[in-house]
Amino acid sequence: MAASNFMVMLLLIFLGLITSAYLGLVVAFIYGWKKIPEFKLKGNSSENSFSIIIPFRNEAENLPNLFKSLTNLNYPSRKFEILLVNDASTDHSRQLAEIFQNEFQELHIKVLDNIKNSTSPKKDAIRTAIHVSKFDYIATTDADCIVPANWLHYFDEMIFSNNSKMIAGPVGFIQDSARRKAYFQRFEELDFISLQASTVGAFGIDKAFMCNAANMCYEKETFLRESGFNADAGIASGDDVFLLQQLRKKGLKVDFVKSAKAAVLTNLQQNLSGLMAQRIRWAAKTSSYSSNFAKATGIIVFLKNFSLIVFSVLALLGLIPYQFLMLVFLLKFIADFILIHKSAKFMKSEELMRNYFWSSIVYPFFTSYVAILSLVKDFKWKGRRFKK
Repeated sequence: MAASNFMVMLLLIFLGLITSAYLGLVVAFIYGWKKIPEFKLKGNSSENSFSIIIPFRNEAENLPNLFKSLTNLNYPSRKFEILLVNDASTDHSRQLAEIFQNEFQELHIKVLDNIKNSTSPKKDAIRTAIHVSKFDYIATTDADCIVPANWLHYFDEMIFSNNSKMIAGPVGFIQDSARRKAYFQRFEELDFISLQASTVGAFGIDKAFMCNAANMCYEKETFLRESGFNADAGIASGDDVFLLQQLRKKGLKVDFVKSAKAAVLTNLQQNLSGLMAQRIRWAAKTSSYSSNFAKATGIIVFLKNFSLIVFSVLALLGLIPYQFLMLVFLLKFIADFILIHKSAKFMKSEELMRNYFWSSIVYPFFTSYVAILSLVKDFKWKGRRFKK
């Protein structure tokens, strides 16, 4: 009996320590979020020039919306070019890109074919474009996105104000008022908002380790000097986070443009299996992070969520007091709510918080499942299979 009580005490101490570490992390992100002011355009003249790089593979369904948004860019056309890199598309994506190139010649559009040099097609595509790019800064987005009209102005003024070597920006979802979101899509959007809150929070405490290539900009000279992507060429994804961590490790200036008006919009996943595959792909690169803070964050978040599942089973079996479990869940629930609500309000998506209660119950199972599979399972991306 004494040994049993001792084991229960050890388990409760473990849960308490993990909860304390998790709460400390969330509080740090809340503080970091508040520390970064919202960025507003001052209307300065356009100083910098940009090469917009967009890899694509079988994106015929999405390219027309992207192209329309690019034609609406409010930036001098002589100061940007659009480099579209075809990554072995088997649909008519390349033809659409060529039509776009011919119809809008004033936008300086080039359609390129990817030159493969590694096991990461997307990184190869970006390098292919950088080698023929003619401007000082690289701006990247994805083929299934829509960019805001003042997108390049936000990068331009951030560079002018902060001398940034790399800039990350917010990403949101295209809203279709005529179509009701499935529950998994509401969960996806809420989960994505929580990731964005953590991203901004980490920038705010000078521990940036996440960003999204759908809305990113960096100095070409810095990329070439630091041999961007070379250190992680064998990892299929991560053209965003690995570059960010690499530049931070060198002590270079990285910033986040905190403005909802600078947000690039993308599509929600069409089915649950697509969401799972995407998150497994994202999680698969975590073990290769160069940032110790990023690794520690991943471990703390996983242990906190997985422990909630394990301790719920123990509580149901009567092996630990359920009151303690309810307390640590409530503390997590409140801390997460404060952080996520800030991000939801920022993105003008506060109505999503109606799904917060049930999502907070599903999330430990979802994130634990994704984390475990990412360690043992290969993943598919754009019709290709990539090994761990």
